Amino acid sequence: MSFAAFRKSDHHGDLGKLAEEHMKHDLTRDDRDALVKASTRVTAPAVVGTLVGLGLGVYAAFRLRRVRADTFSAFRATQKPTHAVPDITPLMRPSRYGDIATYFFFGLGGTVLGGELGVLLGTWSASRTISKDAGRRRRIETAFRRFKADYLRQEAALLESGAAPSVI
Repeated sequence: MSFAAFRKSDHHGDLGKLAEEHMKHDLTRDDRDALVKASTRVTAPAVVGTLVGLGLGVYAAFRLRRVRADTFSAFRATQKPTHAVPDITPLMRPSRYGDIATYFFFGLGGTVLGGELGVLLGTWSASRTISKDAGRRRRIETAFRRFKADYLRQEAALLESGAAPSVI
């Protein structure tokens, strides 16, 4: 595991090597294990949140579809005036395309909302894992600050040489 972004490029490869060096020299084996454990604590709640959100979104879409169909049935059964008001019953009828759109957008919304809440919960859990030991937290923060300083030195050297800076 490294602090570098997961994108692949020459700059990010160098950044990953620099992060690995800082992890090897600035952190103990327990600190590295704690970072790996914290990273796994983010993914599990995110996946569970996404799946629960998808299920709730589809359930809400099903309920909305049922209410819409019941409302149409009630609207169709009522007596409508025949003078000066056009009959809009065919326009209010639930359609297959409306059902598809309802399921799609409610499922998508539930997936996004559930996934974001899962990431939030996982990040909170991971930060608690790292912050549990004050010494470990201090060593990890120091290693990150040193990594960031080295990266900024490399970036400054690139700018002074006239090369284009990397984008993170």
